[in-house]
Amino acid sequence: MKKIIFAACAALVLTACRKQQAETPETQPVQTEGLKVAYIEVDSLMSQYQFCKDYNILLNKKGENAQRVLADKQRTLQNHAAALQKKYESNGFTTRDEVERAQNQLTREQQDLAELEQRLMTELANEQANLTAEMRDSIQAFLRVYNKSKKFDYILSRSGDNILMANPQYDITEDVVRGLNKRYKVKPEVKEKISAE
Repeated sequence: MKKIIFAACAALVLTACRKQQAETPETQPVQTEGLKVAYIEVDSLMSQYQFCKDYNILLNKKGENAQRVLADKQRTLQNHAAALQKKYESNGFTTRDEVERAQNQLTREQQDLAELEQRLMTELANEQANLTAEMRDSIQAFLRVYNKSKKFDYILSRSGDNILMANPQYDITEDVVRGLNKRYKVKPEVKEKISAE
C-alpha cells in the first residue's frame, strides 16, 4: 500500500514539473546560451515535504481500516458458511426449500462483501486522486511564485535515473522542500485524523 501511495505521489510530482515546463510558450525561440535549468529530486521531495508525509499517514490509516473492515466481514461470512455446513451435515434443515434459502442468503452475503470491497477500494482511490491533485496544485503554485525570482527556463523532475547526469549545483530540491514546508498549513481535520489512534 505504501509503495502504491509513494508511486502515485512521485508520478504527481513528475506531472507537476512537466506541466511547469509545458507552460513555457512554444512560440519563443529556444536559446541554449544562458538557459537556466534546475531540477528537483522527486524521492527527496516525497520524503521531506510534510504534505506528503501527512497524507501518506492518512491514506495508510484509511487503507488499514478498509482492510480491517473487510477481514471482519470475511470472517463473519466464513463463520456463517461453516455453521450452515455443520447444520446441513447434521440434518438440521427440515426441507430442501430451507436449504435453498440458506444458500441464497449466503450468496447474497458474498455479493454484499464483494460490493463493500469494491466501494471501499473506490473510495480510497478517489481520495488518493483528490490528494494527488491537491499536492500537484500546491507544488505548481509554489513553483510559480518561487520561479518569479529565480527565473529558471526549466525545472525538471529527477526520479531514479530519468536524468542520467546532473550537476548538483542545479539541484533546488532542498530549497523547494523548505519553501513548500514553510507554506504548508495542515488542515485541522487532517491533523485530527492523523493523531487519532
